[in-house]
Amino acid sequence: MKSLRSCLPVMVLCLLAVQACSHGQNPQQNPHQTQNPVVGQLVNPISNNAVAAAKTTAGWQLFSFNGLQSGKDWQAVSNLSMQFDLTTGKSQLIDSVPYKEGRLASIAVTVNNQVYLFGGYTVSEDHQEKSMLDVYRFDPNSQQFSLFSQMPTSVDDTVALVYQDRYIYLVSGWHDVGNITDVQILDTHTKQWSKGTPFPGKPVFGHAAGIVGNQMVVVDGVKVAAIVNGRRQYKMSPASYLGVINPKDFTDIHWTKLPAHPGHAKYRMAATGVASQGKIIFANGSDNPYNYNGIGYNGTPSSPSNEMFAWDILSATWQTLAPFSMATMDHRAMIEIDGQLYIVGGMLVDQQVSDQVFRHKLKPVEKYGTDQTGSLLHRVPINPNKDGMVRHLDGGRPYGDISKIVTLNPVI
Repeated sequence: MKSLRSCLPVMVLCLLAVQACSHGQNPQQNPHQTQNPVVGQLVNPISNNAVAAAKTTAGWQLFSFNGLQSGKDWQAVSNLSMQFDLTTGKSQLIDSVPYKEGRLASIAVTVNNQVYLFGGYTVSEDHQEKSMLDVYRFDPNSQQFSLFSQMPTSVDDTVALVYQDRYIYLVSGWHDVGNITDVQILDTHTKQWSKGTPFPGKPVFGHAAGIVGNQMVVVDGVKVAAIVNGRRQYKMSPASYLGVINPKDFTDIHWTKLPAHPGHAKYRMAATGVASQGKIIFANGSDNPYNYNGIGYNGTPSSPSNEMFAWDILSATWQTLAPFSMATMDHRAMIEIDGQLYIVGGMLVDQQVSDQVFRHKLKPVEKYGTDQTGSLLHRVPINPNKDGMVRHLDGGRPYGDISKIVTLNPVI
């Protein structure tokens, strides 16, 4: 049963060298961050919550669905919904997600200004956990939920990525009794599901991912390392993969294993693609995977990080970024609006469930232009190569060798 993943003491291995960060220390505001990192408080502290952003007539709103409240036990698993207005800095409770039981590890994304909320898992009094199938759509203006679909395979602790403001990709994650490599794709126009090229790495839960154009990057998470006397042993999975979607076939994903990213492998980082900078950014999380109460599977309380790094699409390299404005962990995603990153809730030092909304302003990038065809590009620097030409994927074909050429695709 999946509940076994919540109770096993295991040894957690970290394969990357220790760098200066907040692990094992009290989280502090990044001294290089001049703005106040806290832009407001939620009505309730919440962690492991699904988050999304959408625009209403009142402006940009951040939304939180489901998650773990301060009690950090099975009774603290909630179906709470909250709204945070970025203009006024005020938060309010809105109608709860319409299911009988609360959920952990659900995930949400926004497509065409509608929020789609996927699955998650329930926790019973006897600590049994069940992955859920349902997909709800939430209208940010009417604040109404509607049952939209059901996943072919129920999955929680997954990642959700949006392509062409239409398709939603669920990559790997936990299904009842183990991790899966499935890539499940929902067409929000037709409500049809398709199978994508499977995830090539070890199947994981609690991983992090982002997408820019047709390029997604999936990193880390927790794998089942072994089964000993019928009990699962868990370890971090320090691996990163680039997936390039074939523009002619949205189910066809060309996967490439990437070099190790900066810093430790992490569990439940916050991540997002930032189209204006051509980067997929990863922040915070913990290097010690844990049960939903923040206590590691190895019995050691987990500590949050403020490390931040990015996969830069143009140069096809990892970049170490300035630390996030606060050390946090236990996230489902990160939100980017107009060059600013937002983390909603999560856990702080000593596994404290947070009611805070954190903001981190990204440094502006150099000036960019478009290519000679006038195509709308996420980011193309002027004269990026010695010959002055802008290079695309292998002469326009869907795939290219990322070690040899610059890769960047138009918004399709």
